[in-house]
Amino acid sequence: MPIIEVNALNKIYRDGDVETKVLHNVSFSVERGEFVAIMGPSGSGKSTLLHILGFLDRHTSGKYCFEGKIMDDYSEEELARVRNEKMGFVFQAFNLMPRTTVFDNVRIPLLYSRIPRDKHEDIVHAAIESVALSHRIHHEPSQLSGGEKQRVAIARALVNKPSVIFADEPTGNLDSHSGKMVMEIIQKLNEEDGHTIFLITHETYTAEHAKRIIKLVDGSIESDAEVNHRHNASAQFIK
Repeated sequence: MPIIEVNALNKIYRDGDVETKVLHNVSFSVERGEFVAIMGPSGSGKSTLLHILGFLDRHTSGKYCFEGKIMDDYSEEELARVRNEKMGFVFQAFNLMPRTTVFDNVRIPLLYSRIPRDKHEDIVHAAIESVALSHRIHHEPSQLSGGEKQRVAIARALVNKPSVIFADEPTGNLDSHSGKMVMEIIQKLNEEDGHTIFLITHETYTAEHAKRIIKLVDGSIESDAEVNHRHNASAQFIK
């Protein structure tokens, strides 16, 4: 059973009498453990698609199934619970709490989970260690580089052991060196840890770190194909 399946998905934003069609009959399925890039230019609908897949927004028509259950059958409370427990998010802007330590930033999703509090410290330490930031655990975001901030965001996405990780332009605010560090971690999460990864990007080079690319143009799928010549981010960038 696919972890994600969408069929004839449409999204329309309405402002009074004005309708803006953002997604048009989008259909695809993703198996557990896949690494898929959603690629397209600005305005192609890729972020809107991510928001729907990540239970941050609802589609207008069509069908979306997550782990075999139709999204329309979830209550708002169930959407929030599944989003917290089974989905991890990494955004271009990091979205870290500014005057909060790395440890406490990474711990935030656990505060809304059903995981016992006496387990939190070990889980947070393991997540931070997995992105090679144990030496920054008591630092605040203002004391970190852009690449380090994104690695904190990845650790935060991992603490609930999600079924799928959504990464929205995760290298967009980073220099090439830091971007390669982040992509190395994301590839490792897929290849070694088995996480299902959705990578949103407008860059062909970044998309080709995935195993499959779905190209969106004007809200429709232009192509859906495996990557023949993948880029592998070098482990030398993790320090």
